[in-house]
Parts: sequence; structure tokens; C-alpha cells
Amino acid sequence: MLKDQTIAAIATSTAIGGIGIVRISGSEALEIAQKMTTLKDLKPRHAYFSPFLDRDGTTIDEGVVLYYKGPNSFTGEDVIELQGHGGVIVLNRVLNRVLELGATMARRGEFSERAFLNGKLDLVQAEAIHDLIVSQSEAQAKAAMSSLTGNFSKRVNKLLEALIMMRVYIEAAIDFSEEDIDFISDGNVVKGLTELNSQVSELLKSAGNGKVLTDGIRVVIAGRPNAGKSSLLNALSGEETAIVTDIEGTTRDVLREQIILDGMPLYVIDTAGLRETTDQIEAEGIKRAKQEAATADLVLWMHDDRTPFEGIDADIAALNIPTIIIHNKADLSGRTIGAHEKYIAISAKDGQGLEALKNAILKQVGFEAQEGLFSARERHLQALRSVLEHFATALSLIEDEVAIELVAEELRLAQIALGEITGEFSSDALLGEIFSNFCIGK
Repeated sequence: MLKDQTIAAIATSTAIGGIGIVRISGSEALEIAQKMTTLKDLKPRHAYFSPFLDRDGTTIDEGVVLYYKGPNSFTGEDVIELQGHGGVIVLNRVLNRVLELGATMARRGEFSERAFLNGKLDLVQAEAIHDLIVSQSEAQAKAAMSSLTGNFSKRVNKLLEALIMMRVYIEAAIDFSEEDIDFISDGNVVKGLTELNSQVSELLKSAGNGKVLTDGIRVVIAGRPNAGKSSLLNALSGEETAIVTDIEGTTRDVLREQIILDGMPLYVIDTAGLRETTDQIEAEGIKRAKQEAATADLVLWMHDDRTPFEGIDADIAALNIPTIIIHNKADLSGRTIGAHEKYIAISAKDGQGLEALKNAILKQVGFEAQEGLFSARERHLQALRSVLEHFATALSLIEDEVAIELVAEELRLAQIALGEITGEFSSDALLGEIFSNFCIGK
């Protein structure tokens, strides 16, 4: 059982460093700490200096011991932190001794999972811990912290409270169906549902923004040979990542670069020029280019503006992936640099028009940098869409004057979907999937 098992893991990087931490959580945590240190009386939230002892009494390391008595700890259980020196050897020796004394090696994310199961965090906050750890920009870190401190959860819980009150009203209509009282015709249910629908739609929009920020987007640069794809990659990244020459077909493999745009990661992929060829190596590069495009969130189609525009490659167009058409080398063709109705005109070589392109990218993926952003995931969006579907069905049933019991069922299902976001309603499979992506020790 969860309460009977004490877990332990290294909670910091095992790379060489000044400090390394082994974390222990569970009913035996205090006893284990007492057995492997010289400390016998540990007060909660006090720091103690002690050697960390091996089975034969020799010193493995020395450092600070911290004791957090449950439920006033991260996991809600007794927690011990052994804070010694960094480095893989010494940390593993300390951990192995802890395991010898009765602890079990923690699974990925098990500390956070216990915090969730013990009511210290909701599911959104637990996910935000992982998002904060892996954040690659200041905006991502701020959004993750916003979710960790409960900003997303508070909005969900407020909606849940309103939905529960709506369900109470509907259930009253069912309970008093034999009385001469019509709870539906007064318009309060339709008005309340319509307002809730609007609020959920707004939250879905915010969550969509948060998901784009959290996940970043895959951007594939595609086009004919010598259109300036590699020059654009270099311009966006600010580095000479790709080789740039006037020789067609220079890029034969896939080049990848990550850049940050308004705090959002762009995973930019430069691909081989698309054309008919008998060269086997170039043909393989073209094949890979099309494979990359098939998994992209956005395609940047590059065209050399000194030549007639022949349209997007048929295979790329057939993918139906959002695409921005870029007329490159506009400084040489005489075209006005900047955003046009159906394309962006730039000069990748000297950076002209890049700001217009960056704005077009943000607009295309629907990302707006704003205050109050929180981190979000696809499962959150799916849950909110499900809520809106149940609301739509409920409103349709009311309009058709169908049995009120069916309306009540749709609202019950909507509440379950909304509750899945914070973990009020969640399956073991979902929890396993979420926490398995965490680091060990978190």
C-alpha cells in the first residue's frame, strides 16, 4: 500500500556540483535518517549537520539533514532530505545505503504523485512542476509557475462550483416534477448554461495559448532548391547553422535549430530543396524533407522572388498543414519588403522583413504573449472541448423540450470532464501516464 512504502531517490542532478540531495518520503523516513546519521532527535524544519554513515560506520559523505513531518511536507508524508556533495558516485552511495535500510527506489514522478494523492497538489499543479523543470524560456517558466500557484486550477474550480449549482437547480426540477412548478421555462437554466458556455470557451482559448507556449511548435522550412531556406534558418537562429551557397542542392539532409520567439520555442527544421532528381543522396534528402513536413505544425514555403512563382509543391499542399508563403530575395526583385495579403516578402540574407515574418508565425499558430498565461496540455483542451459539447447538447435538449433527466445527465458528464483537469475525477491510467513523464526524485 502507498502509506506502507517508504520511497527514496536522488532529487538533484548527478553531474558534478556543489550540492546533491537524496530525498526520502514515507513512514520510515525518520528512522532511516537516524540509522545513517549521528542524529537521534530531529525536530521538524530544523537543519542539522551530520556525517552520512555506511553500514560499517565509515563516513560516505557529510552534510545537512532536513526533516519535514507529515502532513506538513511536499508529499504530505514524513520527508527527509540528505543534502551532501554533488556527483554521481557519492550520491549513489548515499542512496544505496538508504535503500539498504528499507526504502524502495521511487518511480518517476512518485513524490509528486504522492503529493497529489495526499491532497497537497491538484493534477494541474503537479504537471506544472514538470513544466517548470523543463522550461526553456522565461515565458515558459512564468507560465508554469502560474499553474503551479493555482491560477489555472482556480478558474477551473470556479466553473465547477457554478456547474454544480446548475446541477442542483436541475435536480430540484426533477424532484419537484409533480408539483406545479416549471424550473425550465423561467429561462434561468438557459441563461446560466449560456454564461457557463462563454466562460469555458474563454478558458479554452487561454489554455490553447498556454499549450502552444508549453509545447512550442515544429516549423519546417521547405521550397525549391536555392530559394534561401538555409539563409532563413540562419537568420532566425542568429547563427551560421546551415551552409549557404549559390549552388543548388547544398542542403541534402535535415538541419534542426531551436529558437525562442516571444517566449515560445520554435523547433525550426531546414530541409532539402524539392525537385525531380536522379541523384540518390539528394532524393533521400527530399524524401526526408517531405516526412518532416508531414509532422510539422507550420510550413514556411520559400520562393526565390527573382523567378516566377509556381505554387507550393503538390505533396506539401496535400498535407493541409498551415503554410506561410515567403517571397525571398525581395531586395533583388524589387518587391516591397513586409507583409502582404497572401505572402510575406523578405530578404533572409540581410534580415529585412523578419519581424513581419515572426508576427505572421505567431498569428498563424494563434499565440498571443500576454500577462496571466499559464501552462496547459492537450488533455486540458480535450476536457474543455468535451464540456462545451455536453453544454451544446444540453441546450439543444432544452430547446426541444426533451425530458429534463437527459439535460441533467449532460451536465453530470460535463462536470466529470471539467473535474478531470484538476484530478477531481481521474483514472489510474491517466495518473500513470502523467507522472511517468516526470524526473525520478520529483
